[in-house]
Amino acid sequence: MGSGQESESDSSKAPVEQKAPVKPVSFFSLFQYAKPLEYFWLFIGVIMSAIKALMLPAVVIIYSEFTAMLVDRTLMIGTTSTTYFLPILGGGKILVNATKAENNEELYKDSVSYGILLTIASLIMFISGVFSIDIFNLVALKIVTRIRIKAFYACMKKVLDGTTWFLTQTLLRRLQKKVAHFLNLIIGFVITVCISLAYGWKLTLAVSVYIPIVIVMNHYFGIYQSRLTTREQESYATAGNLAEEVLSSIRTVIAFGGEKAECSKFDKHLIPARIASKHKAMFASISDGILRSMLFLSCAGAFWYGVNLILANRFEEEKEYTPAILMIAFFGIIVGADNISRTSPFLQAFAMARGCATNIFKAIDEPSKIDPFSVDGKILNYGLRGVIEFRDVFFRYPSRPEKIIHRGLNFKVHEGETLALVGSSGCGKSSCVQLIQRFYDPVFGEIFNCWTRPVLFQGTIAENIRHGKPSATQREVEESAKAAGVHEFIANLPESYQTFIGERGVQLSGGQKQRIAIARALISNPKILLLDEATSALDYTSEKLVQEALDIASKGRTTIVVSHRLSAIRAADRIVYLDNGKVIESGTHDELMQLQGHYYKMVTAGDLKVQEDQSTVEEEMEEKFLKRKSLEIYEKSFELDTNNLDKNYKDFELPAMEKILNKEPKKKDDVEEEKTEFLKTFGRIFMMAKPEWVYLFFGALAAILFGFTYPGFALIFGEFYAALSETEEQVVLDKTANLSIACLIVGFITGFICFAQTYFFNLAGGWLTTRIRSSCYKTRLSGDAANVEGAIGYPLSGIIQALSNFIISTSFAFYYSWKLSLLCLSTCPIIIGTVVLEASLMSKQMLREKEALEKCSQISTEAITNIRTVAGLRREEYMIKKYNAEIRKVESLIRQKVRWRGVINSTGQAFMFFAYAVALCYGGVMVSRDEIPFQDIIKVSETLLYGSMMLAQSLSFAPAFTAALVAGHRIFKTIDRKSIIQSPTSHKGKALVKNEPFEGVRFSNIDFKYPTRPNIQILRGLNLDVLKGKTVGLVGHSGCGKSTCIQLLLRYYDPDSGKVFLDDDNIKTDLSLEAVRSKLGLVSQEPVLFERTIAENIAYGDNLRDVSLSEIMEAAKKANAHNFIINLPNGYDTKLGSRGTQLSGGEKQRIAIARALVRNPKVLLLDEATSALDLHSEKVVQDALDEACSGRTCIVIAHRLSTIQNADVICVVKNGIIAESGSHHQLMAKNGLYATLYKTQPKAE
Repeated sequence: MGSGQESESDSSKAPVEQKAPVKPVSFFSLFQYAKPLEYFWLFIGVIMSAIKALMLPAVVIIYSEFTAMLVDRTLMIGTTSTTYFLPILGGGKILVNATKAENNEELYKDSVSYGILLTIASLIMFISGVFSIDIFNLVALKIVTRIRIKAFYACMKKVLDGTTWFLTQTLLRRLQKKVAHFLNLIIGFVITVCISLAYGWKLTLAVSVYIPIVIVMNHYFGIYQSRLTTREQESYATAGNLAEEVLSSIRTVIAFGGEKAECSKFDKHLIPARIASKHKAMFASISDGILRSMLFLSCAGAFWYGVNLILANRFEEEKEYTPAILMIAFFGIIVGADNISRTSPFLQAFAMARGCATNIFKAIDEPSKIDPFSVDGKILNYGLRGVIEFRDVFFRYPSRPEKIIHRGLNFKVHEGETLALVGSSGCGKSSCVQLIQRFYDPVFGEIFNCWTRPVLFQGTIAENIRHGKPSATQREVEESAKAAGVHEFIANLPESYQTFIGERGVQLSGGQKQRIAIARALISNPKILLLDEATSALDYTSEKLVQEALDIASKGRTTIVVSHRLSAIRAADRIVYLDNGKVIESGTHDELMQLQGHYYKMVTAGDLKVQEDQSTVEEEMEEKFLKRKSLEIYEKSFELDTNNLDKNYKDFELPAMEKILNKEPKKKDDVEEEKTEFLKTFGRIFMMAKPEWVYLFFGALAAILFGFTYPGFALIFGEFYAALSETEEQVVLDKTANLSIACLIVGFITGFICFAQTYFFNLAGGWLTTRIRSSCYKTRLSGDAANVEGAIGYPLSGIIQALSNFIISTSFAFYYSWKLSLLCLSTCPIIIGTVVLEASLMSKQMLREKEALEKCSQISTEAITNIRTVAGLRREEYMIKKYNAEIRKVESLIRQKVRWRGVINSTGQAFMFFAYAVALCYGGVMVSRDEIPFQDIIKVSETLLYGSMMLAQSLSFAPAFTAALVAGHRIFKTIDRKSIIQSPTSHKGKALVKNEPFEGVRFSNIDFKYPTRPNIQILRGLNLDVLKGKTVGLVGHSGCGKSTCIQLLLRYYDPDSGKVFLDDDNIKTDLSLEAVRSKLGLVSQEPVLFERTIAENIAYGDNLRDVSLSEIMEAAKKANAHNFIINLPNGYDTKLGSRGTQLSGGEKQRIAIARALVRNPKVLLLDEATSALDLHSEKVVQDALDEACSGRTCIVIAHRLSTIQNADVICVVKNGIIAESGSHHQLMAKNGLYATLYKTQPKAE
């Protein structure tokens, strides 16, 4: 068989080995490809991160010193707190027995000093943040670009698959920015904890109990959440695989009425996801609730214990604890705990980066056994004679070391000789060609020195031909095209040789592609020509043209031909028959036929096909259109992400890929239309979530109540400062006790509210997603279904919570001081704006990065998926240069955009502290003027600034919320779309009574054009009667409309005019779809079997009832399949692989026949049912078909006229009508169209 089959079996049948887990590379190894200068910049980046991290504890100390001054100046008992930062700018002066006026004057200086110091700290934080993020981003970009280039080079060098290359796409996102943020968090944690211990170790140790609880809980909850997510994704993956299988075989599903059964099965696969979603919601809510509660509980403990420590030596000259120390220790631990709790996502990202890097670095560093870039060995620029000799060659595929392909193979090809290699599948024919090109090396022995489906690259026809000789002139290009017999076709194209090959350019037939590939091979004037199944994928007409070109090309050259077509090898100078890895027979065609050995048996048995099967043009073009439409739906559902190319890149045809890569942006009107629909879409999503309304109600109520918690905490915090200003110890203790109890109560309430909010919204969102996935099963919009969760899930809860919090905070703040409130609110737009702008910028940058990488991905995908063609043409260096040039453009583009991320992110963080500087500075001035109690400025500033920060964070959910509405809009457009093919609207359509007499099928004056090609008339007034119990054969050239008749009968389409009758009922107006299809049994050329047991596949023929095993076995016996099934290890319970890959073509076809028979159809439809089989299998299947057709009405389509010679009536379809009809003998006697078709088909000898 062809090279494709042999090479594919190499991998597909490889045994699965249990490999020991590979140890990931270390974190520092991620930077091993950095240059010395980049290491220097990384060092500078670490210094900048440390400086930025230092600013956080500095702000905590400055804030604590200032708030302590507020207490001391108001209490007027002298300065009890020692300050270090405030005195730098004239504040923090120690007073003893000072008057109120003196205290107010110093408080004014304290306020100014505080404001300036915090502004300086904010500025340092901004500058160091910009530098640290920018440095790590740029260095990461350079390193990953270098890794991408090296990985692509490794792929070109080793002729390996593209999986390794595509892993590099995830690496940049794991390194960019995250390293800088992670360092900030870790350094900040260490410094704040150390400073807290230095200031007040007793209080620090007491409060730090909070930290291990946070770490341990985050760790274990994270592990469990990860397991639940994996379980959920596995459920979705299983359902997705089912969807993939069913949707790719949708016509088979429809033909056998399996829609309802498949939907039910899909829903069952989603049940584990629904359960996992519920458990995830539960654990996420428990985690969230406990963490929120712990913050308040730790505050309560810190207040009570801290006050007792202060009061222990309140009136002593040297005070161990003061209000400033209390605040520094308390806030240091809280900030440190917050930092360490936020490191988990970064650690996960780094772990993924290390995992990706392990495989990438291994591929890069591993030497290639066959290196095309090696300078060792001879370079035969001149004097190559074209003599090839295999001497004692032993070979086995690396992935199947247990199976030896060649066992001491010996043969020699002389200069100018054409040698044909034949033999059974897997005998090693194509392996010889691969060994000559050194895709592999033999295990032992020595070798002395065009594909089944030709690979053409994106570009013009001239560029594709010139790949064979990069320096070729236009004249040489045209001469090679003439030699390949393709010049005339190219010259007649509008752009001639400059015609672009691809989705937006000309679409070439198989024969045209093959002849261009031949021209590409000939342009270099090779001494040796390797033809591996060069005509096997072509129809008979194209084969003749290509074979003539190959015969001309082979003259004067050493040629090795691998083919299973007699026409391709008959004229060879020598034919070598291989079996079991050795040469069994050798000679010319005539000599081997006279020998009557293995070759003779192969020819006479029909294993060397005399004609390849043609697929009808109308179906082929329609299928291509449906694929393109699927891709269009896909691109709307999922923006092209290069990270996912490693999964399915082989399944994309490059012309279709190009359509995505070069897709035009949406028109402005379309965008505006979507925006106007958003409110309506949200309403529909909300109505669709009706089963979850109870959860949404309680979740929204909890989110609103949550808005009261932090303003409540700010009030407690302010009152705590007020308590410290009391002169009597007992009053201080009583107030602190009450405030601690209040803090505990608020903590427990907050935990419960947070639990309820997270649980109900997550549960509602998860269940809605599952239900929408089920609704969108038929539309491939599962990705959009996941996005819709954002409309009623966690993003919505965050928005409600933040709005509630902001409204309540503003109300409280204005109650205490409208002046200070207005000042604080003036800083809110900038705080909110930076968060929203960063989220928007990150989203746009990710989109730009993807767009920029799409061109690189196109080049890499094309080169890697067609690596053997690239290697065969020696174009590795060309592809590397082309890729390198493109990746450098990407690097330059990303560098221009990445700097703004550091600026905006640092602005948001720094401005938050600047807002504290402005608010408390002005508040301190107001206190010094006796305009407001000092505790009120704490209440106002804390409530408003925290409220604005929460609002800003909630607005960062806006992109997810908008994406949810966009996804919902697309889903509803798809759900609202009605199928053109419907059961009659006036009534459900009557069902045929099971025992009702059946009279036959009639096509009456049918006109039809495919909707996708309205300018091509397929059927033109076709009339055809198929009487009960008769077999009618349809024959004719490709595109004449044979298969269209079957599609109209199955109601895949409706005719433009005319009627199709089943019995005397019009199938469009009188019968339901279920009734029509239940009486038809379809057996196609390529039988579609599902990844289920053999019994389930056969039972699939009748989805309207439960088919018993006895009925399944009876159908299998009629289909001549029972004997081979029971000989399988698991018999009828044998589970088939995807599309039945474990079975031979004949076995699959017989199961398909049994599936059609189990429903006892009134009409059996056979569409090229035996054309894809060898003669032995064809005879077995044909016997089964003859048995199946007995007593049934049958419509048979065939290109092998020998299979329909016994039909009652044979109809020749031409130009969309029945041109001739009659029995075989009648039509041969007429000597018309049928006789001409019969005579032109080549016969086996």
